[in-house]
Amino acid sequence: MIGGLKTSGRYLLASASVIGILAHAAPEARAQDLKSIQSQIDALQATIKDLQRQVQDAKAQAAAAQTAAASSSGSDLDLKVKWKGAPELSSKNGKFKFKVRGRINADYDGINQDTFTTGVPDVSATELRRARLGVEGVVFYDWKYILEVDFANDNAAIKDAYIQYTGWPVYLTIGNFKTPNTLDNLTSANYITFMERAAFIEAFTLDRAIGVGLSYLSPHWTASAGIFGEAPGAAPLFSGFTGDENVTFASRVTAAPINREVNGVNQVLHLGASVRTRDVGNDQPLLQYRARGANLHLANFFVNTNRIADGDTFWGLELAGVWGPLAMQAEYGQTEVEVFQGAFARSTAFPPGPNPLRGQPDPTYEGWYVESSWFLTGESKSYKDGVFQRVKVKNPATFKNGGWGAWQLAGRYDVVNLGDDAFGCPLTIALYPGTSGADQAPMCGEQATWQIALNWYLNDYTRLMFDYGESHISGQLDYNAGANIKGFGMRAQVDW
Repeated sequence: MIGGLKTSGRYLLASASVIGILAHAAPEARAQDLKSIQSQIDALQATIKDLQRQVQDAKAQAAAAQTAAASSSGSDLDLKVKWKGAPELSSKNGKFKFKVRGRINADYDGINQDTFTTGVPDVSATELRRARLGVEGVVFYDWKYILEVDFANDNAAIKDAYIQYTGWPVYLTIGNFKTPNTLDNLTSANYITFMERAAFIEAFTLDRAIGVGLSYLSPHWTASAGIFGEAPGAAPLFSGFTGDENVTFASRVTAAPINREVNGVNQVLHLGASVRTRDVGNDQPLLQYRARGANLHLANFFVNTNRIADGDTFWGLELAGVWGPLAMQAEYGQTEVEVFQGAFARSTAFPPGPNPLRGQPDPTYEGWYVESSWFLTGESKSYKDGVFQRVKVKNPATFKNGGWGAWQLAGRYDVVNLGDDAFGCPLTIALYPGTSGADQAPMCGEQATWQIALNWYLNDYTRLMFDYGESHISGQLDYNAGANIKGFGMRAQVDW
């Protein structure tokens, strides 16, 4: 088309030259030729207008093609990106979502374990308490999934691994997840106030297992229940044995008559209760109850029943409150133990002999704690779905923009009692050979721990933690009675 315009230009120049020549010709011939030339010029002008119209049409078509190409490219990507600690990718209609998740907890523990009384050495050591990596997402609006593996200390262990249907008012969850028990257990380790949870959470083994559960969640009350088997990697007692596994039933209800934000201040009153029953399968080790000194992960167990039970029933009560920067939390838990009463050890693979637990009465163990915390910088604990959530830092600490982050002071008094005078706390070496030393000795006592903590939240996803605690061991059935365990812990934490 552009070539056509150039050709028309040459015609016009030629016509102008002809006109100039004819201007010197005879008047009669000039008049006739002028008429002929005028008709040619009119024809050329019509051609030029037609060519201009074609060029304009071509430009319009090119613009339409570019718009269509851009629109087609956008529909293929259909991508929306949002930052939530890490990039969260989703389709624009919310049909699909995908996010990489994880956390790192790097710890140091220094613990005076009262060697003179307990006979175990002191601790000064570091560890990767958690080093998790996983994914989470949504498929077709209503199907949520999470898979997370912990690689701490070079040991791979599956943590959350489940699918959840959220299209009903009651959510359906299938996979490996926490049994619905206690506020401290269900609050993520990313958000708990102290480096470790209360002692009775570990002592009564409140943790994850493979199962199916139903849950209803609302701002002011929740209800959850489920049936569970074993956790991934739980080895049977004997290699190659494929008998029955553990069976666990658990349920929890919570109420939050106050759950609101007034002038930017969170106000929460939380009440809760939960129950759990366990029956040990015939290919699984018996149940054990124990807790670490000073509530630090690298400490030894100074209250420890060894493996004694083929079933138990736990129940617990919860109370918590938040009023702006002040938060308080308390729980009580009790476990009624069913001592193994078989006549002999559970397999002929063990040395022959009577069961040292036979004839022992069923003990009852308990644990409780109270804790309180205060944000010096004015932040507040967040609460949703019956548990505490991520703290929102008002002024993140950065070199570029300044800011102090969030500073939190906390204190806790924590008791776990694994002593029951009716239960003789016999040695269980006949049931589980291969243990020696302190593992054979009776340690069915009580541990009382007080702790203080200072937490510095640099931003919503990063914090430094400093804990100090002392545990006092008592009880006639614990050879560690009279010991005082003192420990200091530090943690650098980031999650995404």
